[in-house]
Amino acid sequence: MLAGWVLNLTPGPDVLYIVSRSLRGGRRTGFAAIAGISAGCLVHVALASLGLGVLLATSAILFTVIKWVGAAYLLWVGVRLLRNTGESTLQADIAANSGSVGSWWQVFAGGFLTNVLNPKVVLFFLAFLPQFIAPSVQNKALAFALLGLVFTVNALPINAAYVLAADRVRSSRWAARGMQWLDKVAGVLFIGFGLRLALTARPTP
Repeated sequence: MLAGWVLNLTPGPDVLYIVSRSLRGGRRTGFAAIAGISAGCLVHVALASLGLGVLLATSAILFTVIKWVGAAYLLWVGVRLLRNTGESTLQADIAANSGSVGSWWQVFAGGFLTNVLNPKVVLFFLAFLPQFIAPSVQNKALAFALLGLVFTVNALPINAAYVLAADRVRSSRWAARGMQWLDKVAGVLFIGFGLRLALTARPTP
């Protein structure tokens, strides 16, 4: 759990999505983002437990396809944020106490796609979780799945803290004056994550 918390504190696409959605739409939107990302993590855990994660790690074609789809999605999100012109709608959203971020399910789907289209997540599970499985364990697939579930649940308080912190910033005087730059900063970061994913090489078995 301690190792999981340390890793969850490291900013990445998931954290950026949670924070940006929370700043725009408040706590409810932030928790929808957490739900989507957690669902994506569970998909990766299930795939790795069933052995499909090994196939992803060893199949150059499958890894490349998923990598480029995930990179394209992150780049699309980044470009979409950068193309917002004029004063950001976020400032008006804050004043009106309602964000134009789409429905709960749209935010959930965005978080789910941000996580599930990143093949590095399932590769991370394959590299990280087996270190905590004793060699004497008979059903290693079940142990892997349980550890993956613990890791996902373990991330909830960290992600919730991001939501609460972002929601607090959202109601501050600084947010009302300076949030027109959020879309630009978030767009650049998403593009950076997309490019980094696109340049990721398939790990050698």
